[in-house]
Amino acid sequence: MKSSIIITGASRGIGAVTALKAAAAGYEVCVNYHSNAKAAQKIVDQIEADGGRAIAVKGDVSREKDILSLFNEVDTKLAPLSALINNAGILETHGRVVDMSFERLQRVFTTNITGSFICAREAIRRMSTDKGGKGGGIVNISSAASRLGSPNEYVDYAASKGAIDSLTIGLSKEVAAEGIRVNAVRPGVIYTEIHALGGEPERVDRVKENVPMKRGGQPEEVANTALWLLSDEASYITGALLDVSGGR
Repeated sequence: MKSSIIITGASRGIGAVTALKAAAAGYEVCVNYHSNAKAAQKIVDQIEADGGRAIAVKGDVSREKDILSLFNEVDTKLAPLSALINNAGILETHGRVVDMSFERLQRVFTTNITGSFICAREAIRRMSTDKGGKGGGIVNISSAASRLGSPNEYVDYAASKGAIDSLTIGLSKEVAAEGIRVNAVRPGVIYTEIHALGGEPERVDRVKENVPMKRGGQPEEVANTALWLLSDEASYITGALLDVSGGR
């Protein structure tokens, strides 16, 4: 029986690669995006060209009404939901906590924390066996920053990912008996566009010598891990925080 997956922030980077791999694994895919409709549609077109089923749905995960609309669209257009990857997230220009504005903190925390909570809530309402669902899985994309702290760069982003770690652990215990597994992937330095948002597009190459494996990671390595956690091969794993960070 077909099932669907929602991947937030799936028009680029880790999310886009994960969407393509999820379709290849047999999911019907919701490619959520914030503003770049062209990039999201390109992912959908590629999935459909390969014989899969996908839709692109615009939605800002910092807005509850957008999240509700996103899930409602999946309800009407795709197979029953069985998986969610909370991938959407933002960081802002490198800086120190002493210089961070209230508005900056609100943007980062609302998108990275509250958005993930609300998406998880809506997924549970559809997947929980207590609510008539057939179970499923949630994977939260955290970050190695949650345990490194990212001083002088983005402690706010690191703190938001620390909250995602706690969400993963607590929620996994709440819904384990309802047929839902909740895990997190914590990427290290990965070659994606997010570093440009911090003001340093070449950051991976600058810091890769600090990684024991002496290289940056690829989005595919994160995507493969996230999809493995959703698969039957990981059927006895929940509440895990799995580092994909080259040993850093």
